[in-house]
Amino acid sequence: MIKKIILIGLIFLPLTSFAQKAWTLEQCVDTAWNNNLKIRQQQNTAQNREINYRQARLNLLPNLNGSIGQSFVFGRSLTAANTYASSNSKQTSLNLSSNVTLFDGLRMKYNIDARKADWMASKADLDKIQKDIALSVATAYMQVLLNKELLQIANDQLALTKTKIEQRKALVSNGKMAEGELYELQAQAAKEELSRTQNENALKLSLLDLAQIMEIDNFEQLDVVIPENLIDKNAMILSAQTIYESAITHRPEIKSAEYRLLSGSKDVLATKAELYPALSFGVNSGTGYYNMSRASNDAFGKQLKNNLTTSVGLTLSIPIFNKWDVQNRVKIAQNNVENSKLDIQNTKLEMKKSIQQAYYNALAAQSRWEAAQKSEVASQEAYRFANQKYEAGRASVYELYQAKSNLTQVLSEKTQAKYEYAFRVKILELLK
Repeated sequence: MIKKIILIGLIFLPLTSFAQKAWTLEQCVDTAWNNNLKIRQQQNTAQNREINYRQARLNLLPNLNGSIGQSFVFGRSLTAANTYASSNSKQTSLNLSSNVTLFDGLRMKYNIDARKADWMASKADLDKIQKDIALSVATAYMQVLLNKELLQIANDQLALTKTKIEQRKALVSNGKMAEGELYELQAQAAKEELSRTQNENALKLSLLDLAQIMEIDNFEQLDVVIPENLIDKNAMILSAQTIYESAITHRPEIKSAEYRLLSGSKDVLATKAELYPALSFGVNSGTGYYNMSRASNDAFGKQLKNNLTTSVGLTLSIPIFNKWDVQNRVKIAQNNVENSKLDIQNTKLEMKKSIQQAYYNALAAQSRWEAAQKSEVASQEAYRFANQKYEAGRASVYELYQAKSNLTQVLSEKTQAKYEYAFRVKILELLK
C-alpha cells in the first residue's frame, strides 16, 4: 500500500534498466526498506507481538504434563500395603495430569484482545517507519533531480557563451571587433565554469545523501531516472480539513495510538477479572512400583497395572485477600488508559499542525511556481532583445552578459520552484 502511494502519488516515473545505472523511485524505496536497521528491528518487534497473541489464544487449551520419580529408601520404609517395615526399598512412580480453566472471569479472553491490539499497534508502527523512510528517500530523490536540472542549465549557458566566444574570435581576427569584448566574454565563461563546478558538487552531495538513506556504498555509480511528467497540471491542492479528516482515519501513527488505547482498556478488564473466582477442571493418573528387600515383590509390569489410580476433580479458587495487589494494578492500568487517550489527542494535534503547515507551504510553492513561469517568459524576451541589439552593435557585451545572467538566475529559480511545488503537493497527498 505504501509503495502504491509513493509510486502513484509522488512521481510518475518510467522504469529503467539497472544496466543504465539509473534508479527509479520504487527501486530506491525498496532498497532503503531492505537495508534499514530500524525496519528490521520493528519487524522483529511485530513478530514478537504476534507470538504473544498466538500464545494468549493457546492458553485456552488444556495442559498435559507427565512426571517420573525414582526413590531409594534405607531403613524403615513404606510398603505397597501402606505399612512400615525395617527394610530397604526402591520406589518408582509415574504420573500424568491435565488441567483446563473453565472460568476465570474472562481474563484470558481480555488478554487475547489486548495482545492482538499490541500486535496491530506494532504493525502500524512498522508502517509509520516505512512511510517516513519512503518520504526521506523521495525528498533526497527530488533534490537529485533538482540538482541535475540546475547542472544542465549551467551547461547550456556555458555552451552558449562558448559559441559566442568562437564567433567573436573570428570577428577579432578580421579586425571587425575590439579584442576587449572578447576578453569580457571569456571572463563570463570563466564565471559560468565556476557555476557549473558548484552545481556538479551539489549533485554529488545530493547523490551521497540519497545513497546514505538507502544505506548503499559506491554512490559514485548512483544515478536516478528523470521523470517525464513531474507536475500534474490537473492536480488540485486539497484543503487542510479534507486531508486531516482522511489522516485521522488512515495514518499509521493514529492507528497505532488507537490500538494501544484498546490494548490498555483490555488490560484493565483482564486485571479486574482476577478479583473473580476461577474454576478449573483437572485429571490425574498415576501408578508405581515397589521393590522391598528381603520380600516377595510382584513383577514390574504387574505392579504398574495393579497400582494404577485415576482421579478427576474441580478446583474453585476464590481470592479473599491479596494485599490490594489486584486493586492497585487496576488503578495503574486505568492510568495507562488515560495516558493513551492523551497520546491520541496529542498525535491528532501534531498531525493537524503538520497538515496545516504542509497546506500553506503548498499554496506558497504554487504561487512561486506560477510567478517563476511568468518571470521566465519576460527574461527570455529581455535576453532575446539584448542579443539582437548586441548583434546589431547597439549594445555592449556587458549589457548582453547582464541579460544572460538574469535569464540564468530566473531559470534556476523556476527549476527550484517547480520541484518545490511538485514536492509540496505530493507531501499533502502522503499525509492523507
